[in-house]
Amino acid sequence: MKRLRYAAVLAAALLALLPTTAQADTAYPDPLPITGQEIIHDPSVIHLKNGQYVAYSTGGVIGARLSADLEHWADSGNAFAEPPSWWYEYNDTGDPWAPDISYRDGKYWLYYSVSSWGSNHSAIGVATSPSGLPGTWTDHGKAFSSERTDSWNAIDPAVIKAEGKLWMAFGSYWTGIRMVELDPETGKALPGEAVHHLATRPDAPYAVEGPYIVKHGRYYYLFASYDACCSGVNSTYKIRVGRSESVTGPYVDSDGTPLLQGGGDLLLAGHGRFIGTGGESVFRDKGRDILAYHYYDANDNGTPKLALNPLSWGRDGWPTVAAWD
Repeated sequence: MKRLRYAAVLAAALLALLPTTAQADTAYPDPLPITGQEIIHDPSVIHLKNGQYVAYSTGGVIGARLSADLEHWADSGNAFAEPPSWWYEYNDTGDPWAPDISYRDGKYWLYYSVSSWGSNHSAIGVATSPSGLPGTWTDHGKAFSSERTDSWNAIDPAVIKAEGKLWMAFGSYWTGIRMVELDPETGKALPGEAVHHLATRPDAPYAVEGPYIVKHGRYYYLFASYDACCSGVNSTYKIRVGRSESVTGPYVDSDGTPLLQGGGDLLLAGHGRFIGTGGESVFRDKGRDILAYHYYDANDNGTPKLALNPLSWGRDGWPTVAAWD
């Protein structure tokens, strides 16, 4: 009995030493059950003025899905009928990635990226719409770009209005997450302005991308996807977060480690059938912040699917992923 008791105590002690990502699946609440068209990658969601929700994503000509209640989603075509001709400067197929939708100054703004795998010959485009619905967008061309001589990669845009200015976070691998100031009239990067550095990893291949920034209280919170996407059930994507009193940083985690030195609190990692959680964005709805992301369904051959969870803000000001009421 003593040996059994000692073994049980030792096992419990060892379990307590394991990192959060190795703990039981119950460490993370399941996302909202989704029906209809749930296949998606890199979702950006907004509650439109007409009462519908729209989710734009990687794929198609910026694929669109519509919902009346966040639970049932219908395939609703694409943002554009066909790719703008300039997209083909960045890949042979005219495929766009990782859009970001927002509402400002009486119209909807859609940012997106065009590139090819493993290259930083990339660009971020911008379009506007009076309704935000698919098929109503007018493209305005490049908002920002990067070339092979740059140390950053101009993909994965996320726009925020802060401190009286308009900003765009972006970045993938290379030197990590960056930020530029935008002209509020054109929605494009102001020429000659600094490219701020927000987050990176200490070691190659510097696997951090897909930033999204929200304001809560007196802090700006930078969410980003870490590690590897796009490998089905072998994906290791996870979401980390840091915060700063200034939108341009410096961002630190809850231990005070700068995100420029590899810091970042783990917000969400794979659990159960929900593998490779990432490609996140945050939208405000009915008084709460909702985290939208994709996961690779271990019960469906690693198909990427839409997930939605509310964020809960603790007394210490840090967010956690919450269950639905």
